[in-house]
Amino acid sequence: MDNQDLISEMEPYRAELVDIRRDIHAHPETGFEEARTAAIVAEKLKSWGIEVAEGVGRTGLVGTIVGKRAGQRAIGLRADMDALNIHEQNAFAHVSQTPGKMHACGHDGHTTMLLGAARYLAEHPDFGGTVHLIFQPAEEGMGGARAMLAEGLFDRFPCDVVYGMHNMPGIPVGQFGIRPGPMMAAGDRWEVVFRGTGGHGGATPHLSTDVTVVQAQFILALQTIVSRNIAAIEPAVISVGYIGGGARASTNVMPAEIVIGGTSRSYSEPTRDIIERRMRELASTLAAAYGCRAEVAFHRLCKALVNHAEQTEVAIKAAASVVGQAKVDGQTKPITAGEDFTEMLLRKPGAFMFIGNGVDAEGGAHGLHTPKFEFNDEILTLGASFWVSLVREELATGQEG
Repeated sequence: MDNQDLISEMEPYRAELVDIRRDIHAHPETGFEEARTAAIVAEKLKSWGIEVAEGVGRTGLVGTIVGKRAGQRAIGLRADMDALNIHEQNAFAHVSQTPGKMHACGHDGHTTMLLGAARYLAEHPDFGGTVHLIFQPAEEGMGGARAMLAEGLFDRFPCDVVYGMHNMPGIPVGQFGIRPGPMMAAGDRWEVVFRGTGGHGGATPHLSTDVTVVQAQFILALQTIVSRNIAAIEPAVISVGYIGGGARASTNVMPAEIVIGGTSRSYSEPTRDIIERRMRELASTLAAAYGCRAEVAFHRLCKALVNHAEQTEVAIKAAASVVGQAKVDGQTKPITAGEDFTEMLLRKPGAFMFIGNGVDAEGGAHGLHTPKFEFNDEILTLGASFWVSLVREELATGQEG
């Protein structure tokens, strides 16, 4: 079958896939709490006759389909399941029913697209080899991939290659993007605690050590790391995402402690080293200058996501066979978002694909990790078709058994 016919072949699945996706969206679960989502996935896979292993990496699971043709190779297809701690601001019927949590990154759609491919492959196992459907928990900075790997993911479910996919707002529906080599950044999380004496801000500030002054100087100094310590041609980002200290009901009291937290992104290990070293130096030096103390925690999360060249070409071919070569950007620009799928690519050859989530009438889109983001149901069958096309590219050899 021509893979361009896959989307129409998937059409009978659309209504069910939309229902699944919206149900998952309405009931978001954050990292390692995806019990309900995993149960839905397991039930659907089993109903289609697919073998399922549950509890891989706590709330992760793996479905396995063996093709009816001869073949010994195995491919892993990975989708993430977790939501984010964000209060949703949408007003549609399937809006989050859990205050403070929402699917603001489209993992509800990623899970559903892989389910669509699972159903099709179970009904049309015309390939040679094995497909492992990897449903990963806790992608959002909590180490879900590591948890699955620590529990023997690739020992229990051997894969010759592994692939992932993520929706991308701003890329039109029907288009894909990928590149060989580095495509997403290493993502790290940091926290600095400044401690002083605190004091009365009106009567005796001169008798106190003021952590608010230290934090102000530190936040400004952070920006010099990228501009003055890292080469201009080397991408890096440092952002502050949290500042906490004092009490709003007691604004005349100088706090004895202020906590600052944020993220940093980079593409190379030497750049990561510079960021961590300079952050520690600036925090301790500025704190000492104002009679305070600093405690710095720098958590290295995922490394930069690097696509393998051969598998990138396979992914391009698979996408092009569905939507046409003109709609596949094989040299998409790298971004500084991080991705837990990196951990799997460090152990197996593979590649990570972007699928367009669409643009609005003005040419824009609500971004990932924002309270008005919504996965586009229009691409559910398209994403599922890409997965099936990819399986055919990787496991096309063999004769009827």
